[in-house]
Amino acid sequence: MLLILQLLLALTLTIRTGGYYLFWVDECISSSLPDLTDVEYLRTYYFNKDLWVQFNSTVGKFVGFTGFGLHAAEKWNNSSYVKTMRTVLDEYCKQNLPLFYSSVLDKTVKPTVQLRSEQQAGGGHPAMLMCSAYDFYPPAIDVYWLRDGEKVTTDVISTEEMADGDWYYQIHSHLEHMPTSGEKISCVVEHASFKEPFIYDWDPSLPESERNKIAIGASGLVLGIILSASGFIYYKKKSSGQWRFERE
Repeated sequence: MLLILQLLLALTLTIRTGGYYLFWVDECISSSLPDLTDVEYLRTYYFNKDLWVQFNSTVGKFVGFTGFGLHAAEKWNNSSYVKTMRTVLDEYCKQNLPLFYSSVLDKTVKPTVQLRSEQQAGGGHPAMLMCSAYDFYPPAIDVYWLRDGEKVTTDVISTEEMADGDWYYQIHSHLEHMPTSGEKISCVVEHASFKEPFIYDWDPSLPESERNKIAIGASGLVLGIILSASGFIYYKKKSSGQWRFERE
C-alpha cells in the first residue's frame, strides 16, 4: 500500500491596523516521507487577503505578485533580510520536521471492523452487506470484498475515508449479492497498522452480536507535541492531500 503525503508546517502571524489586513505564513514543505530529503521553506505575505510577496528557499529570493509586492521584493532582496530567510531552511525546517513526523504522522491505530447485513435477499432483490472500519489512523486504508477467494469488482459501493473530528477516521463499503449455497463472502482490510491484510468472513448462521468482527487498536494515537509553552501543534488534511501544522 503506497502512502504519499505532503507534510507542511506553518506558522501564521497577523497584523490589523487602520482597516488594512496583513498576514504571513511560514511553511516547511516536504513530499518525501519518511526521509524528508526535499524540504522547502516558504514565507508568503498576504495584504487584504491577496498574495503580495513570497520568499522561496529553492529560488533563494523574494518574488513579488503585485506592483507593491514587486517593489518590496526588490528592496528585500538587496538587504540583510533575504540572508536571514536563507538560513531558516537549515536552522528551523530541517530541525523540526523530523520531530513532527516521528511524533504524529508515524503513529498508527488499528481499526475496529464490523461486518453486518443491511438487507436480506428476497422477492428478487439482492442482499446487502456492509463492512465498516472505525477509529483508525492514519486515514489511508483499503477495504474490499472477496467471493470464494476472488476479489469482487462489481456491485460494490464504498465511501471515502471520513474524519471523525477527533483525529480518527471511518470508512464503509457495501456489497450487493444474491446468496448462493456454499459461497464464501469476505471483507478484507489493509491498513498501515496491520502487518498483513485482515480478512473477515461473513457467516450468516451466527447471531448478530457474534458477526461483528472486531480488531481493536492496541495503542493510542499521539495527537501532537508542544513546541513551546505558548503554542499547541495540530494538523489537518486539506483537500489537496497536504498535511498542515499550524501554531496559534
